[in-house]
Amino acid sequence: MKISEVTVQDLVIYLREDNNDVSTLSTFNMMVSAAKSYIKFYTGLTDEQMDEKEDLTIALFVLVSYMYDTRTYTVQNDKVNKVVSSILNMHSQNLL
Repeated sequence: MKISEVTVQDLVIYLREDNNDVSTLSTFNMMVSAAKSYIKFYTGLTDEQMDEKEDLTIALFVLVSYMYDTRTYTVQNDKVNKVVSSILNMHSQNLL
């Protein structure tokens, strides 16, 4: 699945979220946008290039899952998810 093809409904299924009210779906929309932006700026890829790398979809799902599970301002854990960092590092073009 291309990252541009991911829908909020895909995330509702992935996260096993039973609550489909407008507020929850709106929250997922914001999180998808934020996660896509994070991936885009972290890797330096364009939207078209991101679509060519289907493993970035997994990173998107994991990032949104983390955002949804930890909706707090403070950081309780400074560990980086190895799956996400490995996928993003593999496709990062803006290394200095």
